[in-house]
Amino acid sequence: MHPDRIKEVLIRLKQEEITVEQAMESLKTLPFEELGFAKVDHHRQLRSGFPEVIFCQGKTPDQVAAIAERILANGSSLLATRATPEIYGFIKRAHPEAIFHENARIVSIAKGRPPKMRGPIAVVCAGTSDIPVAEEAAVTAEAMGSKVVRVYDVGVAGLHRLLSHRDNLISANVVIVVAGMEGALASVVGGLVDRPVIAVPTSVGYGASFGGLSALLTMLNSCAAGVTVVNIDNGFGAGYAASMINRKS
Repeated sequence: MHPDRIKEVLIRLKQEEITVEQAMESLKTLPFEELGFAKVDHHRQLRSGFPEVIFCQGKTPDQVAAIAERILANGSSLLATRATPEIYGFIKRAHPEAIFHENARIVSIAKGRPPKMRGPIAVVCAGTSDIPVAEEAAVTAEAMGSKVVRVYDVGVAGLHRLLSHRDNLISANVVIVVAGMEGALASVVGGLVDRPVIAVPTSVGYGASFGGLSALLTMLNSCAAGVTVVNIDNGFGAGYAASMINRKS
């Protein structure tokens, strides 16, 4: 953690050689912690407002547990996405307070004071099959301090279901729309609200949906103004971006 550099910055700050803003900027560049197979960025929260998040897919349970241990030892909260029950078991052995959000496939541990809740963010999903991606977005947003309103199974095959939740949509600071198949729901919601809409295509659908590519292209070609799109199945990215927008609301 290079304590000598921290000490130097604090001395310069005390002697009024630099401002608080300059000190914070200097501390943002402090190096990471080297684990050999990973470089843990302990100062992600200082730079971006939220600690480093572990993407578990492709990592062994031992690797995830080791990274989680260093994040928690630094006093930061833990968010591990695309986690399996096996990975959860590895983390929970050392940290019984760990929570497994099964639908979201996220392991979380909160440290320190709970974040001040802002919001709300509305997470809207087209069908029950889209809920895992929607929950990834919702749990991520909640971990970052956003209130979340869930509006599930309101796809375009029955628009009256969506319209019955119009109050939740127009009262949200940001709306996340999760849909597979043809992905039309994002355009519909975008035409109903005066808020930013973050569209998340999912890989749910029959053969011609091409694993979410059809929904992605529909959302990218939306005629509704204010609709932006994240990658296929990227509920985490949508929840993170929505929370950043929510902070500024």
